[in-house]
Amino acid sequence: MAASRLVRGQSGGEAIAETTSGSVRGAMNGGIRVFKGIPYGADTSGKNRFLPPVKPSAWTGVRDALAYGPPAPQAAAGAFIGSEDCLVLNVFTPSLGSTAKKPVMVWLHGGGFSFGTGSDARLEGSNLARLGDVVVVTINHRLNVFGYTYLGKQFGPEFASSGALGMLDIIAALEWVRDNIAQFGGDPNVVTIFGQSGGGRKVATLMAMPAAQGLYHRAIIESGAILKLMPREAAIQYTDHLLADLGLKGSDIRELQKVPLLRMMAANEAALKKTDQSAPGYTANSPVVDGKTIPSNPWDPAGPAISAKIPLVIGWAHTEETLYDQPTPEKLALDETGLKERAQKRLGIDPAAVIAAYRRANPDASPWDLYILIATDHPRGTYARELAKRKVLQGAAPAYVYRFDFETPEGGGHMRSPHAVEVPFVFNNLATAGKLISKMPEAQALADKLGKSWTAFARTGDQNVAGLPKWPAYSVARRDTMLFNANCRVERDPDRVAREAMEKVLGLA
Repeated sequence: MAASRLVRGQSGGEAIAETTSGSVRGAMNGGIRVFKGIPYGADTSGKNRFLPPVKPSAWTGVRDALAYGPPAPQAAAGAFIGSEDCLVLNVFTPSLGSTAKKPVMVWLHGGGFSFGTGSDARLEGSNLARLGDVVVVTINHRLNVFGYTYLGKQFGPEFASSGALGMLDIIAALEWVRDNIAQFGGDPNVVTIFGQSGGGRKVATLMAMPAAQGLYHRAIIESGAILKLMPREAAIQYTDHLLADLGLKGSDIRELQKVPLLRMMAANEAALKKTDQSAPGYTANSPVVDGKTIPSNPWDPAGPAISAKIPLVIGWAHTEETLYDQPTPEKLALDETGLKERAQKRLGIDPAAVIAAYRRANPDASPWDLYILIATDHPRGTYARELAKRKVLQGAAPAYVYRFDFETPEGGGHMRSPHAVEVPFVFNNLATAGKLISKMPEAQALADKLGKSWTAFARTGDQNVAGLPKWPAYSVARRDTMLFNANCRVERDPDRVAREAMEKVLGLA
């Protein structure tokens, strides 16, 4: 493979790198070489639909990697976007060539398993690459009905892995990193997978997949702890509903591969409405525990043995639920009766004991604030701590737990610390976080600390950096947790009484 190089020009230079499929041309961004839309897999439409990814065709000459590739097919803002030719990735690197050997950080985007893209403006990796002297990779992969429809029962062994195709796409991207990232200045033996929300769920799932072993060496799960996935039986029922809506039978696989995208998406929505989605933390179109590609639930009843030696950082935002249940004047004025009604609907039980526990842990909180804390822990915050505990009990590698407490001033300040609030901090892209927060010196200082901590962890497995208090590994006895805010601190088992109450509700006590 030829050496990668930087070519100077009037615009400040272009970057040329070699891959196993051919040469690619990127651009410069403040000293960072940026390559966008590099194929790591072939088009997944037609005869490739519902089958594992295959390598892209090679090309001759130098291929432009100057624009993001298409996202996976999905609904967005009431419209349909995307293409089945979506197996592309982006690379942000401080230098080129196999001698650099910088840590590699592969980001898995959020959006559950149904929507999202690695080319979101918040995820532009130049600032993080520059701050931590790391190589950042963001990717697109199959989603929703195209990525997670189990067809093994209806169509036989050829489609046995179809319930986890989006995850297999991610593994294909990690294989591309293994085979190519050295030419982009990265070390294929020092790879961190990290992601938020659905991306965190993907990280947690990868840690239980045999095919992912050896392709990554550290993991960060942000607001995406997951213990269980869709069982095979439920996946078969969903597929039956899907095929019925399409008017197809189990022998019509080639017809299924020809169904237009919009019709497929509509059938998916119809099938999901008939699928039980009541379990806490359930996400539509989740990967399927098929017994082979994903052998068992990833973190239940215990952590996966195949990733026991992988160090882990895991956490959540303090009031995640405000993103989904956004505060209005009426909600902010919630009274005790309204709190009980909302909590009972959320928990499915008499909430009196839970409310009392949360009030004891947060004596100054209003009824609305208490509800948001309860809903955030049911189950997101609780699952993060439980997953960390199960990781610790393996005794093979440390887990470090955090809670992101920084409260955004956007939206009148009532959103507090909503789901995904930390993403612009992680990528040091505060300009995407809002007009107010982007002008706050304390926000930028926190972004610098968070980015340095994440990249230090990627480099050595130790996320302790100057400017942060000593952050000990999590333990069942102490449960030390880093609270990220303008003034960061470590607290032992924060809100213990509330945690224990919610663990009982979720059957984890």
